[in-house]
Amino acid sequence: MGVEKGTRDSDIEHEEDLDEEPGEVIESAPPLKVGEERELGNSGIKKKLLKRGLGWETPEFNDEVTVHYVGTLLDGTKFDSTRDRDSSVIMKLGQGEVVAGLDHGIITMKKGERALFTLPPELGFGVAGRDVVPTNSFVRYEVELVSWIKVVDVSKDGGIIKKIVEKGDKHERPGDLDEVLVKYQVALADGTIVAKTLEKGIEFYVKDGHLCPALAKATMTMKRGEKVKLVVQPQYAFGQEGKDASDAICPVPPNSTLYIDLELTSFKPVIDVTGDAKVFKKILKEGEGSLVANEGATVTSKYSDIGKINLVSYTARLEDGTVFERKGIDDGQPLQFITDEEQVIAGLDRAVATMKKGEHAILTVKPEYGFGNIETKRDLAIVPPSSILVYEVEMLDFIKEKTPWEMNNQEKIKAAERKKEEGNLLFKRGKYLRAGKKYDKAASYVGEEEVFGDDEQKLVTAMRVTCWLNKAACSLKLNDFQGAIKLCSKVLDIEFYNIKALYRRAQALIQTTDLVSADMDIKKALEVDPQNREVKLIQKTLKLHQAESNKRDAKLYSNMFADVTKQTSAITKKLKVERADDDMKNSEAVAMEMENVADSSYPPDNGKAVDSC
Repeated sequence: MGVEKGTRDSDIEHEEDLDEEPGEVIESAPPLKVGEERELGNSGIKKKLLKRGLGWETPEFNDEVTVHYVGTLLDGTKFDSTRDRDSSVIMKLGQGEVVAGLDHGIITMKKGERALFTLPPELGFGVAGRDVVPTNSFVRYEVELVSWIKVVDVSKDGGIIKKIVEKGDKHERPGDLDEVLVKYQVALADGTIVAKTLEKGIEFYVKDGHLCPALAKATMTMKRGEKVKLVVQPQYAFGQEGKDASDAICPVPPNSTLYIDLELTSFKPVIDVTGDAKVFKKILKEGEGSLVANEGATVTSKYSDIGKINLVSYTARLEDGTVFERKGIDDGQPLQFITDEEQVIAGLDRAVATMKKGEHAILTVKPEYGFGNIETKRDLAIVPPSSILVYEVEMLDFIKEKTPWEMNNQEKIKAAERKKEEGNLLFKRGKYLRAGKKYDKAASYVGEEEVFGDDEQKLVTAMRVTCWLNKAACSLKLNDFQGAIKLCSKVLDIEFYNIKALYRRAQALIQTTDLVSADMDIKKALEVDPQNREVKLIQKTLKLHQAESNKRDAKLYSNMFADVTKQTSAITKKLKVERADDDMKNSEAVAMEMENVADSSYPPDNGKAVDSC
């Protein structure tokens, strides 16, 4: 019956010479070739590819597909055809709206694909049959997948169903902190429109929500430019109470289901820079490439301070509108500084280190990363204590420090020396945390994984040891005793009798109450330098700690022995009481026995009567 049989030979012939397109994988088998037939797994369904589709995506169960199909028996007898009706049909996959087997076949198809499916009776019309379809018959469906709408259960309970009308671009979706720009139209079941945005849409922060709970939840599942239709049940809309009329919405009756057309026009990512919700960065314009101005980069940027983060303004101001500083604005000179050098406030420093060239962002900085609780005079005004600052920053350019793999050996050694000296200066200024970072950086330039020549090896080993010892000194100042122990141990793995390493590790060990190990380190150090003043002083400190420890131990043991003595005394007393009780009971028992014998009317063994007393 030609077309009615479900195979169009002309289409197959035209497709034979096309290159095989990757994408369709059935049970890890290679993609079907046009004209090839194969069973879909162990389902009993056979699929014959008649025409390739576009792309690589396929629909899933619950998606709404638009298809044309022609149903025939194996002998070609036609029993159903959308083409004869000249109208495609919309089906929800997984519901078996035509037959169950057809749904299982369609989920293997791409948009525009045509295929012939042969279905076994149990996935067709079964024992019941249908009209001209006899009982327990195999059937064939020639199907063309015109398009489909992806359906997502956003709330996982059927409360928010999302139908994707138009896909978005890229793969990023907004997060809880991000600011989104959306357009929407909200209608009731009878078609009454109760809310609608202006043409330009409306902005809101996802975490703050908008209109009803469903809007924020659905928005977080969308991509930029995506258009969807939402079906929202009352519990995610306005619930049992409904909604009174306001400027933003018309009255919504109680227990109303909402039908929302929603478009995510764009969104501005908001990043918690410091991880403690005290420095936020909202990206207004993405930067170039993937490199950021990290630690040690020389930065050229222009920035201005504006009020709260939600004020879309390019004016420099405090929360009360007072302008206090501008840099690189209105032909002013851009600010140039090196990150992680405390040349600007900590919040600006940390945030800029995450920015790409050309990036434009707004930063909100809490007092802890700003000017703190101190009144500070700036170029244009005084910043009051505990002020929240907001910077609008544009990264103009930065020069990124070379990484070790970009340097030759001499450059690595010079860079390590420079970082070590920077660490020394910071240490002298009491900046122990930052000094420690410098020593780490210096050591990384001459790391053990780096390859140096024989003439350089002694120098880089000494540099490494110095950096570890200096970082250990920083750790001691910061009460990071385990860190100090670890660093000194690394040194002692190389130089077994390094006095500084033994001395600093002993310090840390005393603080962790490992007095035995500390004593061993001190004795080793004195073996090398018996007159070392610092080691002798720490030995005295150790003896004081040992004496204190001995006192605590003596008191502990004394208490333990006292408890044992008390317990022993109590037990002895109890035994004496119990023994006395037992003696008394035994005496009473003997007396009673004698009394019983005296009063007995039974004759003795010799059969004679007992004389009474």
